[in-house]
Amino acid sequence: QVHLVESGGGLVQPGGSLRLSCAASGQNFNEYTMVWSRQAPGKLRDFVAAIGWSGDTHYIDSVKGRFTISRDNTKNTMYLQMTSLKSEDTAIYSCHANYRRRDWSPPYDYSGQGTQVTVSS
Repeated sequence: QVHLVESGGGLVQPGGSLRLSCAASGQNFNEYTMVWSRQAPGKLRDFVAAIGWSGDTHYIDSVKGRFTISRDNTKNTMYLQMTSLKSEDTAIYSCHANYRRRDWSPPYDYSGQGTQVTVSS
């Protein structure tokens, strides 16, 4: 059983940066593929980025070069460094964990409650 808690969201101006964190309780964090998704108002949830237990990373095209996903297995924490933020990045960002799965597709084994990111001047 894994409990995920996101933090780091907030209001930022266009062009600004934020770092999201996803803290995981439980054991075997290093055996999970970890995922960030987001859901904008009135839209479906979208995949944003994923990181496998070996550190391989994957991104949706719209965030490549701007977002960086990482993990610290010693702290049971995953991060999403977001730079050059745009208004279209405004959404609730959620983290997810898939146990011993190499894919990053839903349905996810575990999910957090989400953190709001608002990009606005």
